[in-house]
Amino acid sequence: MKKLLPLFALAALSPAYAATPEETAREVLAKSPIIDGHNDTPHQIAELFDRDFSKFNLSALPADVLAKTHTDIRTARAGFLGGQFWSVYVDAALPKHEAVTRTIQQIDVVRQMIARYPESFAYASTAAEVEGAMKAGKIASMIGMEGGHSIGDSLEILRQSYALGARYMTITHSLTTDWADSATDAPKHDGLSPFGFDVLAEMNRLGMIADISHVSEATMHDVLDKTTAPVLFTHSNARAITPHPRNVPDSVLKRLPQNGGVVMVTFVPGFTSPERRQWEFERSAVAGRAKTEFSGNPVGEKAAVDAWIAANPQPKATLAQVADHIDHIRKVAGINHIGIGGDFGGVDELPVGLENVSTYPALFAELVRRGYSKSDLAKIAQGNALRVMRGVEKAAGK
Repeated sequence: MKKLLPLFALAALSPAYAATPEETAREVLAKSPIIDGHNDTPHQIAELFDRDFSKFNLSALPADVLAKTHTDIRTARAGFLGGQFWSVYVDAALPKHEAVTRTIQQIDVVRQMIARYPESFAYASTAAEVEGAMKAGKIASMIGMEGGHSIGDSLEILRQSYALGARYMTITHSLTTDWADSATDAPKHDGLSPFGFDVLAEMNRLGMIADISHVSEATMHDVLDKTTAPVLFTHSNARAITPHPRNVPDSVLKRLPQNGGVVMVTFVPGFTSPERRQWEFERSAVAGRAKTEFSGNPVGEKAAVDAWIAANPQPKATLAQVADHIDHIRKVAGINHIGIGGDFGGVDELPVGLENVSTYPALFAELVRRGYSKSDLAKIAQGNALRVMRGVEKAAGK
């Protein structure tokens, strides 16, 4: 009598039982939950609720609020979110003292959020603590300052920000600072100023990750020239795919293997879709012409822009286009230099298929369809980000 194979063995041998891309993505993410580099929910809590936690329940937000935060605990669990750098963003145009004050207030928002939902969040300041939190079934919660303006040109405030829990600082935001050039403002320093190099050295000494999203190409190269630790781009894409100054050029991608850094691919439509980027460029040109043509006539100015938009509908970014950026970064820098930094809560609109944090598995399923292995997916989800954290800690002697 022939011995019959058990059902699970037949499933493994039969093509009819092959896992779907969606099943493979969920299998990987269940073992290696996503560590996301950038989420602006703390800013939304400040904007929508004036930092008053009695006004909302983050466990399950109503649809109109979720449309702005893109994040609550329910959707985070559904999306296999295992670790999050929560952004403590404040306006780059604020006076120095006010920027510092508001940054501390935003750090307090993150701390309150963790304290009020201890069953879901655990504060983490090291790679080991991140892994411990995820092992305990909680979302490891880190703090990232979005912009060097947050330290008010002070190494003392930088040190105290670290003491309060900040584990990365984006070197600039949208505006050039007194010590570093932004990607979206006029340059003043050809990268970093002498004080900018002092800031970078102190970040390396402390064990604070240098985030070089938002900075000019010259600033990117200056950081890579001098840093003693791996870097992150916490929410940026590939400039070769979408020619936006916020994206990473190939000249920088090629340097990442030597540095060990990671580009955490973002979902911002204008950074993701070339068509959307071109549309935004053309809309800006139309708005500029309308401002001149209808000087002193704001009604006419708005009507001209609205008419152009009506005739030229805004293109939508797509999940597949996000995967295109991942493909390009893999081609130029390699699989060890890719992560995820969605920028949920920081944009008004998201790519089709990536509407909130519950949708991460859909992106990973697309990568499976493109031939990414389970090992590749685990690196993108969390392995590469953890390696950067360990590298920064090692460079600081911690």
